[in-house]
Amino acid sequence: MTEPSVREVRAVTVVTNPSSGHGKGDDAAAAAIARLSERGVAVTEIRAPSAAESLRQLQRSVAGAVGGLKPNAVVCVGGDGMVSTALGALARTGVPLALIPGGTGNDLAREFGIPADDPAAAADVVLDGRIHVIDLGEIEAPDTAPMLFATVACTGFSARVTLRANRMRWPRGPLRYTFAAVAELARGSAVPYRIELPDQTDSRQTVFETEAVMVEVGNTTTYGGGMLICPDAVADDGLLDVTVVGAVSRREMLRLLPALSSGKRIDHPAVSQHRVEWLRLSSPGAPATADGEPAGVLPITVRAVPGALSLLVP
Repeated sequence: MTEPSVREVRAVTVVTNPSSGHGKGDDAAAAAIARLSERGVAVTEIRAPSAAESLRQLQRSVAGAVGGLKPNAVVCVGGDGMVSTALGALARTGVPLALIPGGTGNDLAREFGIPADDPAAAADVVLDGRIHVIDLGEIEAPDTAPMLFATVACTGFSARVTLRANRMRWPRGPLRYTFAAVAELARGSAVPYRIELPDQTDSRQTVFETEAVMVEVGNTTTYGGGMLICPDAVADDGLLDVTVVGAVSRREMLRLLPALSSGKRIDHPAVSQHRVEWLRLSSPGAPATADGEPAGVLPITVRAVPGALSLLVP
């Protein structure tokens, strides 16, 4: 679903994570702000010390509480984690989000062809691009506030890999996820899952229990810097794509990881895929992440939120 371009962009709010990409975010923000200023756009920058403070300030900005002026767009400088923070202020508001990739994974930007190594070119999308309305996913967990996500929610092995990768300082870039995956293999892989899905033929639910390495829920196709885990996901179809990687040996996982890391489709008897409006996942103590950020532990319910975000794309 698309809408006409935003032609009258006079004011934007730029929210920056200067530490993203090991300082890459800081340089990207400076280049993007310079280009926007050159093109006559008034820029308000948010550089907060925490994600919670970034969200608070962004909510005030979107509501017009900063100088009484609502931004025509919000420009997010950083990676998917910074986008995750911004969703809490932008979802369902109609205020478009623009991306200046500056993180490690940048999977949402990759999904829509936003320039990854040219912040000035990415900033031009704010004025020259078009609005693409996409869905979001929402995670509900006991005793935890609901969490929106734009790309992929991970559970089990892949969530452990993401959490480990987030703690690592070397290597830089997507290769970090590969190193983290190899390290996590030493802990074992498959765990018992209970998976509840809506039956697509009637109003009943399908419930099955299985041993699985991981269960991934994608609004878009990739995570972790291009790992193609939900290859058929469509961001504006009102549905979530679910990939279940069943019990496989460590040796088999070592064979699958290079293909996954290089962005290849995984064809394996242990892999099954589903397309649903919602699902419930249970597995004792299994962690969850979304957009590369911690999302608690299972059990969780994940739902599609159709048309929740306006995104500026080339």
